[in-house]
Amino acid sequence: MSYIRSSVANGVGEIVLDRPKALNALDQTMIDDMTGVLRRWADDDSVETVLVTSGSERAFCAGGDIRAIRDNALSGDAAAITKYFGSEYELDQLIAEYPKPYITLIDGAAMGGGLGISVHGEIRVVTEKALMAMPETAIGFFPDIGATYFLPRLPAGVGMWLGLTGARVTGSDAVTLGLATHYVPRERLGAVADSIRSGAPLVEALGLGVDVDAAHDTGLPLTKIAEYFGDSSVPGILGGLRGAVGDDWAAEMVSLMAAGSPTSLLVTARLIELGASSLLDECFERELRAAEKICATPDFAEGVRAVLVDKDRDPHFSPAEVDAVDAGEIARIVGD
Repeated sequence: MSYIRSSVANGVGEIVLDRPKALNALDQTMIDDMTGVLRRWADDDSVETVLVTSGSERAFCAGGDIRAIRDNALSGDAAAITKYFGSEYELDQLIAEYPKPYITLIDGAAMGGGLGISVHGEIRVVTEKALMAMPETAIGFFPDIGATYFLPRLPAGVGMWLGLTGARVTGSDAVTLGLATHYVPRERLGAVADSIRSGAPLVEALGLGVDVDAAHDTGLPLTKIAEYFGDSSVPGILGGLRGAVGDDWAAEMVSLMAAGSPTSLLVTARLIELGASSLLDECFERELRAAEKICATPDFAEGVRAVLVDKDRDPHFSPAEVDAVDAGEIARIVGD
């Protein structure tokens, strides 16, 4: 059984993500099937444009199949973990280098792996129901799928903020930050999709729904984000936030970071720092090596248990505090 559907008509190749019970979380078969389709279409003259949509109203793609990865880690199947992440990153790089327009319509959650198959593409259309995030530190992991490349290239401090807190970004804010390229109200998304499917010029199709004014409105505290998250030192960031007495936003950020694995926070900050001066393929290679190592740690198994298995949201990470994490362990995972 395949969890994607593909079709070609009017010069448009469409991939529909169709694993609704798992919010389209990417399992190994979806990655393999999507890679195969995209490779065929890259050399198919009948396909001029690629459109990726979701068969679920709740999500575009909620991420990777993390529970399966945890099972592999617990059983000691390191080869399966390497295969999963290696093939996922290969798919993401294929999308980043795709020779034809690659369009994603994001209406609902797009997290982790969902960003991997969208952000690297040429056109990312979002609605007011879109929800983007990189929440990996809460499961003892780190933002991967090339995030260590694109996060440091967002506005000042934003990449570190998203990576360390797992903060969620919606609709027009995603356009403001550069995670998305077009904002379309949900009520117009169907018309935009049908126009693209008809083979209409993209400028014309997107023009049916784009809300230019909304795409420039933002409620994000960009000045604060730049001030507090413009550093790569996790202790420094936490110290600044904790020192902002009476600032509810700063207190909320401390709480979000407190939900993450201290080891993951430090790994994330270092990978984002390194990614700022690396090529995309270098980031993928570094992420793969780090993923292999961090999946073998107790924090990963515990984080996934707390968030996705037992869902008690009460992980017991070790060490429990950033200051107690061994710098040598961070260097080992990152590959410094």
